[in-house]
Amino acid sequence: MRITDLLDKKSISLKAAPKSKKETLDMAVDLMAASGRLKDKEAYRKLVYAREEESTTGVGEGIAIPHGKGDCVSKPGLAAMVIKDGVEYEALDDEPVNILFLIAAPDTKDNVHLDVLSKLSMMLMDEDFRNNLINAKNEDEFLSIIDKADEERLSVDESLAGSEEPTDNMDGGLRVVAVTSCPTGIAHTYMAAEGLEKAAKKAGVHIKIETRGSSGAKNMLTDADIAAADCVVVTADAKVPMERFKGKKLIQRKVADGINKADEIMGIVKDGSAPVYAGGGNEEASSSSSDKGGAGHKVYTWLMNGVSHMLPFVIGGGILTAIAFLIDTIAGYGKTGGGDFGSIVPLAALLKYIGGLAMGLMVPVLAGYIAYAIADRPGLAVGFVGGMLASNGNAALAGFTFADGVMKDGSAVTGFSKFISKFAFQQPDGGNTVSGFLGGIAAGFLAGFLVLFLQKICAKLPAALDGLKPTLIYPLVGIFLEGVIMCFALNPLIGLANTGLSNMLTAISDAGMLTVLGLILGAMMAIDMGGPINKAAYVFGTGMLATASNYLAQEIPSSDPKVKACYVAMAAIMVGGMVPPVGIALACWIFPKKFTKAERGSAVSNLVMGASFITEGAIPFAAADPLHVIPCTMVGAGVAGFLAALFKCTLMAPHGGLFVFATVGNPILYIVAWLVGSIVTCVMLGLLKRTVEE
Repeated sequence: MRITDLLDKKSISLKAAPKSKKETLDMAVDLMAASGRLKDKEAYRKLVYAREEESTTGVGEGIAIPHGKGDCVSKPGLAAMVIKDGVEYEALDDEPVNILFLIAAPDTKDNVHLDVLSKLSMMLMDEDFRNNLINAKNEDEFLSIIDKADEERLSVDESLAGSEEPTDNMDGGLRVVAVTSCPTGIAHTYMAAEGLEKAAKKAGVHIKIETRGSSGAKNMLTDADIAAADCVVVTADAKVPMERFKGKKLIQRKVADGINKADEIMGIVKDGSAPVYAGGGNEEASSSSSDKGGAGHKVYTWLMNGVSHMLPFVIGGGILTAIAFLIDTIAGYGKTGGGDFGSIVPLAALLKYIGGLAMGLMVPVLAGYIAYAIADRPGLAVGFVGGMLASNGNAALAGFTFADGVMKDGSAVTGFSKFISKFAFQQPDGGNTVSGFLGGIAAGFLAGFLVLFLQKICAKLPAALDGLKPTLIYPLVGIFLEGVIMCFALNPLIGLANTGLSNMLTAISDAGMLTVLGLILGAMMAIDMGGPINKAAYVFGTGMLATASNYLAQEIPSSDPKVKACYVAMAAIMVGGMVPPVGIALACWIFPKKFTKAERGSAVSNLVMGASFITEGAIPFAAADPLHVIPCTMVGAGVAGFLAALFKCTLMAPHGGLFVFATVGNPILYIVAWLVGSIVTCVMLGLLKRTVEE
């Protein structure tokens, strides 16, 4: 198959003049559709935009190679655009794009077209070839230029094999092995290989390059190749086997650097300054995470790695817990279950137990996978432990004898031991030390950077100790340091803030300001979506339910204002917690251009979580755009809490969402408060969020 077999005259535009990246992509998709190679144009457009969300396909040197692969493509094809005045495309070198090839690939086992597309990618690294295409007078000349270059150019396999051949100007026999890889493996992988090969020849360095693309690994490096190499270069944005390079000098970069900074990489190879790769017990490691967007983008990527792993626990555990409350409600225990509500019927108790365990893993998983994103596998154990400490606090230590300041033999606790027992350990009459969701985030970042620090200081240890680093040094020292910092700093400080919030809420309740209380409690539920502020409001609400039970035990009637105030507070809390996911789900449907494809795809699950009183469904949206999302959810939830209190709605159950509406007083008005709050959040998101360019 030749490149021109994939390119129809109808899919070539030599005088394109788009004004933006979005317009460029839309024009290219229209050209592809004109060639008759698409089954569903709009589905293909979404694939192209989704690929662009992962990272820009503007690879530099004025080139862009967007692509989409899926069932909506009937047969492989290309569309080409020449943009002589250039267009801003968010390219990796921040320069305008002058030539674009759009790739359409069917989702089939027959990948013969991939070699052809990979060959074109490598050809585009030739400046003369690009200039000839840009200056082509008509479509026939454009196709002729490609056909001639295709005829003269070796196949991908032959080109890669040629990278092994020695050159006449080799610098003292300096040998390099390299691996290139990108997430889709169609274009960038081979452009990076071409860039590295050219730079190596220019520097007089012998190089062998392994490519890991859509059609599999090619030109695989052997053990002998690696052993003979003076340096290893890995330019990749996807997972590649790394342990084989242990003990070799290694340069790790993103795949774009193989395209745009190959000369710089070869300079590092020649001056011998590359660090020795010590390994880390991980068989596969991403050679690079994209640093486009700087430190902020890295922090966001690390955080979202934790959130994405946490969500299944939240969704599964939360819905199981809500179903447990529904079962008890159906069984007739909605108003009489008291503190056992949700665990009275055996099936309900089983579901609540399983769901509670799953929800209990939420913060540890969040912290563990944030640490994993930062420091890879060695960070996982340290992060998990930090998350467990954040979710449990220091209260478990209150049962020890010395927690009262006295040793088992009756002697007083003094000196450093007294400092530890007073500050780190939860006292029987001490404050709250559960740092929750925010503490879990802090624990994850802390664990990741602690392990990176340990890796740095252990780099100079003898090679004989390399096996002990990931199995003994990192987990032992890392968990100890993580535990000390969590117990002595993060848990007490965030717990102190929670205690202050709880005292404030109690004072407002005692003053009889129910609507103000409802407004504040509702808003608090939507600030950190299951974090310490959210939990402070929720703990206050469950405490109010306990107070109501005490009043009833004292034979105070349920119609007494004091008892009703307790139930009103719980109603405001639950309706406030139900608003953020539902408001966001509505916004995804009504204002789809404000959200990414992935975000829109989670709308239904957010609706279910909101109805189940699982506020955590809103976390990914808040993490991705906190300055716009959190104010919108706060206002909507605050309005819902205010209205629930104004309507004198009451709630006798601590959890369950729609499943416990049988226990709600004034249920119709309660639903009105919920819907109004959700609509407020939806409308505010539509007004305040920026349109997402896909």
